[in-house]
Amino acid sequence: QVQLVESGGALVQAGGSLRLSCEASGRIFSSYGMGWFRQAPGKEREFVAYISWSGGTTNYADSVKGRFTISRDNAKNTVTLHMNSLKPEDTAVYYCAASPPRPPGYYPDTRKLYEYDYWGQGTQVTVSS
Repeated sequence: QVQLVESGGALVQAGGSLRLSCEASGRIFSSYGMGWFRQAPGKEREFVAYISWSGGTTNYADSVKGRFTISRDNAKNTVTLHMNSLKPEDTAVYYCAASPPRPPGYYPDTRKLYEYDYWGQGTQVTVSS
């Protein structure tokens, strides 16, 4: 099993920056792809960013591309989301999630919630205008 704990959420002004961290328990963290999702009030949870187990592959939602950067440190069991040029529409609860290793020939759609087996409790990000 993998347990995930997010931190770093805060109230910030538009144009500001935040760094969210997700700490994972379990020795198998390094074999999992990791994603960040967010959910605003009254809206569905949506994909934000993904990083493969090695860190060699990343992808982003169009709405955050160029402003957010995902990274990971497998030695420290952490994944980080660096958020710059924040906008009020970035306000949401941010969740990290772990996607397990897949058999050869299976290519997960890393933007989909069902590809992730483990979720954190979330951290609130509020961007004021």
